[in-house]
Amino acid sequence: MVRAIFPGTFDPIHYGHMDIAERAARLFDEMIVAVYDKPLKNLLFSPEERMDLVKRTFKGHKKIRVVGYSGLTVNVCHELDVQVIVRGLRVFSDFEFEFRMALANHRLAPDMETVSFITNEEHTFISSTTVREIAALEGDVSSMVPPHVEAALKRQFLGMHDSQKPANALRD
Repeated sequence: MVRAIFPGTFDPIHYGHMDIAERAARLFDEMIVAVYDKPLKNLLFSPEERMDLVKRTFKGHKKIRVVGYSGLTVNVCHELDVQVIVRGLRVFSDFEFEFRMALANHRLAPDMETVSFITNEEHTFISSTTVREIAALEGDVSSMVPPHVEAALKRQFLGMHDSQKPANALRD
């Protein structure tokens, strides 16, 4: 059995993430979407909220399982008997970061492979940062996220005054 993991913060999960996970699930016996709990960046949603949104997103997908994790991705890979780390590439600038990360992960865990999926064209502009910033400014994100994520974003920003709306503080 070949088990793969798609790690990320998913703050929030969007259609680009879903596309990568669903395509990877066609290639591997089990696809684990792993929600990282404490990244070194500002987050909009708590780890529990992100886990809930991701679980709701993939509810009913037979080959996709959602877990939360802390620490190094390669460590959770070993704990879950994962052989492949799945990553997504949207634009050229993603390649350098993902290339370095794959090399670092391979140094830490030579038994681990990284497989990168090129995003579908309609998702190239979508990032969690873009979704958060549009939602913070009361823009329409319905074409970027599932309805339950859109509702969570609206609740999160509900009642914020213009002076309180985060801008650069939301960067990935």
